[in-house]
Amino acid sequence: MADLQAPLRPMRKKGLVDFLVQFRWIFVIFVVLPFSSLYYFLIYLGDVRSEMKSYKQRQKEHDENVLKVVKRLRQRDPKKDGLVCTARKPWIAVGMRNVDYKRARHYEVDLSAFRNILGIDKERMVARVEPLVNMGQITRVTVPMNLSLAVVAELDDLTVGGLINGYGIEGSSHIYGLFSDTVVAYEIVLADGRVVRATKDNEHSDLFYAIPWSQGTLGFLVAAEIKLIPIKEYMRLTYTPVVGNLKELAQGYMDSFTPRDGGQDNRAKVPDFVEGMVYSPTEGVFMTGRYASKQEAKRKGNKINNVGWWFKPWFYQHAQTALKKGEFVEYIPTREYYHRHTRCLYWEGKLILPFGDQFWFRFLLGWLMPPKVSLLKATQGEAIRNYYHDMHVIQDMLVPLYKVGDALEWVDREMEIYPIWLCPHRLFKLPVKTMVYPEPGFEHHHRQGDTHYAQMFTDVGVYYAPGPVLRGEVFDGAEAVRKMEKWLIENHSFQPQYAVSELNEKDFWKMFDADLYEHVRKKYGAVGTFMSVYYKSKKGRKTEKEVQEAEQAHLETAYAEAD
Repeated sequence: MADLQAPLRPMRKKGLVDFLVQFRWIFVIFVVLPFSSLYYFLIYLGDVRSEMKSYKQRQKEHDENVLKVVKRLRQRDPKKDGLVCTARKPWIAVGMRNVDYKRARHYEVDLSAFRNILGIDKERMVARVEPLVNMGQITRVTVPMNLSLAVVAELDDLTVGGLINGYGIEGSSHIYGLFSDTVVAYEIVLADGRVVRATKDNEHSDLFYAIPWSQGTLGFLVAAEIKLIPIKEYMRLTYTPVVGNLKELAQGYMDSFTPRDGGQDNRAKVPDFVEGMVYSPTEGVFMTGRYASKQEAKRKGNKINNVGWWFKPWFYQHAQTALKKGEFVEYIPTREYYHRHTRCLYWEGKLILPFGDQFWFRFLLGWLMPPKVSLLKATQGEAIRNYYHDMHVIQDMLVPLYKVGDALEWVDREMEIYPIWLCPHRLFKLPVKTMVYPEPGFEHHHRQGDTHYAQMFTDVGVYYAPGPVLRGEVFDGAEAVRKMEKWLIENHSFQPQYAVSELNEKDFWKMFDADLYEHVRKKYGAVGTFMSVYYKSKKGRKTEKEVQEAEQAHLETAYAEAD
């Protein structure tokens, strides 16, 4: 965790909310954890019930539910009703950003029934799923078939819809890109109630490329076809410790998965999975994984580690042991590896339950973990929620691979947060310029990790309380985020919209490219029906007047272009 040495800033005066946060673990243990377990169990029963139905029956229910969405949209009176959004409660979202846009008047459409796996096509190697299918649900079905989504986000609760409309990554993204890059087709209900299937090469290809990062502001996603890959029963994971300054740690991370000779497409040289954790300004552990068969894993002398058992050490702490004992190799059951960070929510569990990593707690109550993020948010109240926004950081910085060292130094200087998560991903050069895109001309520089068709980026995951907060010093969380966003814009880097953002509209569209998004919004009638992605992502309460005026400005622009 962050270094707790002599204070560097003025000490902060503590109040009642600090006391509530410090002892929130009592409420979590006796209320949140039991209700989380019940909630997970009920969701599991619902998933089992869904799996007992035939794919034909699930498709029939899907078609009926789509018709309900269409009917609801067509019943809306634009002059009397507010802008359209889902009926999902704000606290259910996994992200830490306050869902304040739903506090203004809005027209709700219920999508809660869209949580079925509609089909697994082994010939096309495609899974057809509804948007509320989560990662735990899909891996429970596909992994026993020795199949998997090409990109499986680590936390069980993350949904297909959120990973597509927002942002999704995993340790295989250095091969396959972000979660949305693995989608073959979208089924979308547009603002006027039309249902379209968008692919990269049909008449709705512009919509296909605009959906990722749009936050559901172009239409309602009701199904997606996602790429499957063949897998094996185990992950052979190598833990490699690296010691040095932050630039040296960054280079060690790059060397763990990017051949210096440029052979990034040579699968013999590139691992199936990559992940890094930087534990301090001088220490990091980088993990590379390759799929392995059951026969290989159970050979004499090989170590199998079932990290999914409730009493096992939290994964980030287990990986940290490589700093003492040196490089080692072990085999982890594939599904348990996919969800290795679920039980401790990366290392956020340490803040929620300070003793949650102790053996006695893991053994007695570890089976209750993790607390459901939505329940943590629903029970925290306005004061604690604002405290976390100011005194706590959950941000992802998507930076070009060659700038990872600079990003690590920036985080150390401005936030002093450790551990830091590193996960590489490709940004592909596409036929059209989407909201996020590689640096222009990247292919001419032949940098480590890049190819002629994709630039290698890295998610620098910054999750924890900053060092000054842990030391009891003054810390301006909003100002720190503003500085981070300025750094990202200056370095052609991106901030996922699930996080708390301080960007104004002008700077938001400096970070992201608006051309395709605005073109598609106007072409498919989303303007005046769905809130724009900036206003949906903007921090703070959105007044109806503010949102309606912004939408009216877009409408007037659209009418002028049509004339």
